[in-house]
This record gives sequence, structure tokens and C-alpha cells, in this order.
Amino acid sequence: MTVASELSFFASTDGDIAYLDTGTGDPVVLLHAGYVDHRLFEAQTPVLAADHRVIAVDIRGHGWTANATRPFRWADDLAGLLRHLDAGPAVLVGVSMGGAVAGDTAIEYPELVRGIVLSGASVSDFEYTHEVTRQRVAESHRTLHSGDIEGWLKVFLRSVAGPFREPDETDPRILDHLREMALHTISKHTPGERNWHVPMTDTWARVPKIDVPVLTVNGTLDSPDLLADAERFADTAQNGRSVLVEGTSHFPNLEKPEEFNAIVLDFLRSLQHPAGTDRLY
Repeated sequence: MTVASELSFFASTDGDIAYLDTGTGDPVVLLHAGYVDHRLFEAQTPVLAADHRVIAVDIRGHGWTANATRPFRWADDLAGLLRHLDAGPAVLVGVSMGGAVAGDTAIEYPELVRGIVLSGASVSDFEYTHEVTRQRVAESHRTLHSGDIEGWLKVFLRSVAGPFREPDETDPRILDHLREMALHTISKHTPGERNWHVPMTDTWARVPKIDVPVLTVNGTLDSPDLLADAERFADTAQNGRSVLVEGTSHFPNLEKPEEFNAIVLDFLRSLQHPAGTDRLY
């Protein structure tokens, strides 16, 4: 398990941003889902770091990164870190909230991005319309803001299975891993505290301007509205495509890590050898 002593810290204008920096080569930035941290990618980091510089970030308010004390945007935080590390343009690989961060950054700072992979994600202002998923989102908000952490954890872990499975149909080791990360992040916060994040709006109008390669990777058992929106994202960007991972929901990188890794590595290779070019070896 990665611990704070293995992390590096960037002194942003509003506290430290924690990140793991390993491997050499073209930079790949891993952006985790909400409530967890960089350890979401424990099955991806060493595989990708064999041939790439991998930077796994704890997004503001998560893991070992400082909480916000004033308004901030995800894309601004990530741009500041990438410039500090001289790590752009980079490929951004984001899961759930992390995918939203990747998309926002590609829109706001195209010079820092050479490709994006969105898993369990669409635009950052996406809202669920599927009834079961909407009910779970509402219950998550209710329990979290009332301080019912045990109740919130049950909802959070139930959501991992997606709207078509029960939690006991998910590998308990995955649930334990997510529970540990979520409790660590939640312990940094208090019920009812101010949310300083400034969301981007009207993102769909700007997605057509994304001209770097885009890949969406989603589990077939995830919420149907999210799957449709992810495919729309791939179709709306100038150079996008979508892939489905059978038998997984919101976290294909956890449920089928080898398949997820192979998909991402294939995408990274395609950036080195774009279609229509001759390989030198």
C-alpha cells in the first residue's frame, strides 16, 4: 500500500497537492474517482510505469491532498501541477470524477493534454437520469450531509455494483479497498462544510473542440444513462471511440484490471503510432 512517505507534494496556492511520480517516458496522469485517492490505480500504476512516467494524483480534498479553503477548479489544480512537473502534454486517464477532471482539463488547457481516457465518466456537468441511480445519488447526499457515515458507506459500496447487481456480487476485496480509501478521505471533512469546487458549465458546447484522441472505457453493467453519455462524448469529440468491458460496472479497472490495462496500453501505443503512419520498428 502506498503511504504518505512515498508521495511527493506540490505547494499550490491553496495547500499541498499530493501525487505519486514513478517510471520514465511519456507522462500518463491517473485521476481517481470521488471519495477515494491515487491507490485506486494500484493495479495500473506498475504496469503503465514500465514504459511511461506515471503521475497518480490525489485530487483536492481527497487522500493526502489539502482541502480547499477558497474557490477552485479541478482543471486549474491539475494544470498547475503539470506545469510544476514539466509533465505536459500528458495523457490523462480518469475514472468517474477523475474522468470529469480529465475532460475539463482537455477543454481548458489543450496544450497540456495529448489524449484522454474516461472511464465511468462523461462531461463534468453530467447528471444521472436513470431512476435507480438517481435514488442512490440522493441517498448518498442525504446520509453524507447528515453525518451518517456508516449509512453513506453502505450506499457508496452498493453503488459499486451498479444498478443491476447486489453488493455481494462484487469481489469483497474491491469493496474493502474502496472502503479504506473512502474512510480516509471522509475523515478529512465535516458534515455541512462548504464545497469550494467551482464546476464548469456548458461543457457539451466545448467537447467538439477537443482534438486530441479520446477513449471512453465503461462497464456494461454501469448506469445506462452514463453509458449513453460516454458514447456521446466519444462521438462528439473530433477523434474519439468507446470500448465496453463486459461484466463490470463503474470500476472496470478494479473488476477486470488486466483487460482495462490492455485497453489503456493499446490506446497509448496508438498515440505513438497514429493510424496511417509507418512504424520505424
